[in-house]
Amino acid sequence: MLTADVDRGTFRLRLATPADLPAMVRLLADDAMGAGRETSRDMEPYQRAFDAIDADPAHLLIVGETVPAGDQAGPVVATFQLSFLPGISRQGAWRSQLEGVRVAASLRGQGLGKLMVGWAIAESRRRGCTLMQLTTHHSRSAAQRFYEQLGFEASHVGMKLTL
Repeated sequence: MLTADVDRGTFRLRLATPADLPAMVRLLADDAMGAGRETSRDMEPYQRAFDAIDADPAHLLIVGETVPAGDQAGPVVATFQLSFLPGISRQGAWRSQLEGVRVAASLRGQGLGKLMVGWAIAESRRRGCTLMQLTTHHSRSAAQRFYEQLGFEASHVGMKLTL
């Protein structure tokens, strides 16, 4: 998928496996918003979601790991989900949806997020998508600046309904 040299060895993106799920949940919970909605006390709902996502080729669960020199694997330090959606609008265009982008707090600011999103953009283009979309909470101003630096535009007002 993607490998890049970093201070701690090699940063590598790969498809997530069920063994990665606890680390993924920890990453999702590692901020003020996530801490209020994620918990590792009951992994069953996460496992059901993982299984459904993993079974559908239109959805990818990706993890990033830092692999020390000479090792085969390293700790999971990043994650995201990338989904590919057909649509009637835009002349039947496909779009990709980027979700749950997280980098371990200790590694933020080192360019890993940029590498991850860059890979997601390239994969979306490779699959014929003409648009990538994502949402970020209005309170996450740093995330908004990050995505704007990568070329994303705040073009719509997002709305959600909790069911």
